[in-house]
Amino acid sequence: MPNLRSPEWALYILQILVSAILAVLFLQSGLDKVIDRKGNRAYLDEHFAKSPLGGTVGPMLLVVTILEVSAGALSAVGCILLLITRNATVAFFGALIAAINLIALFFGQRVSKDYAGAAALVPYFLLALTAIFVLAEH
Repeated sequence: MPNLRSPEWALYILQILVSAILAVLFLQSGLDKVIDRKGNRAYLDEHFAKSPLGGTVGPMLLVVTILEVSAGALSAVGCILLLITRNATVAFFGALIAAINLIALFFGQRVSKDYAGAAALVPYFLLALTAIFVLAEH
């Protein structure tokens, strides 16, 4: 039986866990934007109404939706591949897209002067950075 407390197993378990949480986070958020596009659009129109980004909500919502669904799907597939093949490549790209998406969201929150909303994204960004690190080929 393998030593589950060895550094190799600890890294493998971390890879699975960060991939799983990113999959849940971004699939839920992205699919919510697909399923309730009208509600999300109305919320964002109001949120960015007094911001320089006010006229760009439609394209922004499309880009964020694509990034979120992509990050979630790659993380989910990557998690499954980790379990089956122990290959972290797909999960790594899911984490990378997640980080890019979070930077886009952070930018939007800062420009709209929603500083509390921007601050709430920082732990997710740190999670994505951690995921990138543990999923990188060592």
